[in-house]
Amino acid sequence: MAGKTEYKNNWQKENVDRINLIVPKGKKDSIKAHAQARGESMNAFIQRAIDETICRDEKEERGE
Repeated sequence: MAGKTEYKNNWQKENVDRINLIVPKGKKDSIKAHAQARGESMNAFIQRAIDETICRDEKEERGE
């Protein structure tokens, strides 16, 4: 029978992709503070920032 860790690792393999992000020293702290000030995790904030940028870029491409 699989343990909790094995189950979690298998679930992640099947359901999520990982991206390693490298930022200049000190930037992580400012990103974390910004996210926390808005009640978000860093991960949620970064995902939102990416989604909003893609949406904005696509609108620009359509001439909106």
